[in-house]
Amino acid sequence: MKAPSNTAAVKNAPSPDGPSPDGPSPDNPAAATRRSAPPVPPGTRLLALGGRSVLVPVRPLLGCTALLLAVVAVTAVCLAVGETDLDPVTALRAAFGDGTARDVLLVEKLRLPRVEAALAVGAALGVAGCLMQTLAQNRLATPDTVGFNEGATAFAVASVTGVATQLLPSAAALVGAATAASLAFALGGGAGRNGYRFLVVGLGIGAVFGAVTNLMLSRAAVDAANSAFAWTVGTLNSRDADAVGHLRLGLLVCLPAAVLLGRRLSLLRFSDAVATGLGVRVRGLRVGVLVVAVVCAGLAVAVAGPLGMIALAAPEAARRIAGPRCVPVLTSAAAGAVFTLLADLIGRTVLSPLEVPAGLVTAVVGGPYLLWLLLTTRPRRTA
Repeated sequence: MKAPSNTAAVKNAPSPDGPSPDGPSPDNPAAATRRSAPPVPPGTRLLALGGRSVLVPVRPLLGCTALLLAVVAVTAVCLAVGETDLDPVTALRAAFGDGTARDVLLVEKLRLPRVEAALAVGAALGVAGCLMQTLAQNRLATPDTVGFNEGATAFAVASVTGVATQLLPSAAALVGAATAASLAFALGGGAGRNGYRFLVVGLGIGAVFGAVTNLMLSRAAVDAANSAFAWTVGTLNSRDADAVGHLRLGLLVCLPAAVLLGRRLSLLRFSDAVATGLGVRVRGLRVGVLVVAVVCAGLAVAVAGPLGMIALAAPEAARRIAGPRCVPVLTSAAAGAVFTLLADLIGRTVLSPLEVPAGLVTAVVGGPYLLWLLLTTRPRRTA
């Protein structure tokens, strides 16, 4: 009589080097974790630390990093170029107080405040443009086209030609932008499914505020009109230090809020019913986006006046860099900062010693771009 074969037992016995074929071994938790890990969507990376994990989109992260490096490079050039040229590396070191007394004085006292103002203004306009375009689902809906900037400019000019104080231009610009936004939102029936109507109503409101600004300048005293002229063309020359400080504080609050709102805004590509079913408070989200856009646009106008086309071009460039899967708030802020720095640099150097206001540079460069955008835009939603 033969002894029973032990082949099946040997095959089913757990291997000392790894888990059994029927499942992971309790002695090898790492293998169990690898087997139970969820699939990672394409274009993302899963980062795990301390028992927590987060999905990081690769393309937006790389694009934002590249734009931040571009911001540093353009900042170095802006600090180095002027009547007295410096090496960009030397200029960056002087901005941190490292260098000769002449270089530090030239950079810190004369050039750095202007560069900081350009960075803050460009970032604010880029954020406002990105939020407005996504909310209205229209690439042409920006603070320039829906009347925010014109309203802020009209109220800022009124404050200067009326009672000029240190705080009033920033507060007046905020009130003007909020007034224009309220009128556009009320007359346009909201900024969601009626995005085209919202845009057309905003154009009309901007035209009215522009006419009011010109009327005030024509009837004001010569000195007051000259003081207020900067708010009509857009320039970073002779910027108000208090207004720049208010803009910085506004960005500290609005930039994180814009990032949080942007994560929800991507769900508005669906219908309001679907977005509500996914847990989005649609009306509250739209009001929050308008508030953040008004604050960013109003404070930016209080510093530099209506710099046209920055809020239009920066989000478009950010979408091309970051891709269509997200609302590129941070990337738009970096792109707006780069565009504003370049516009100011061109205005300072192209006809030196004559200085061209940055607003005229953005208008000359952005006009053909806007025409191209109008000719190539098709009715579609933006992410």
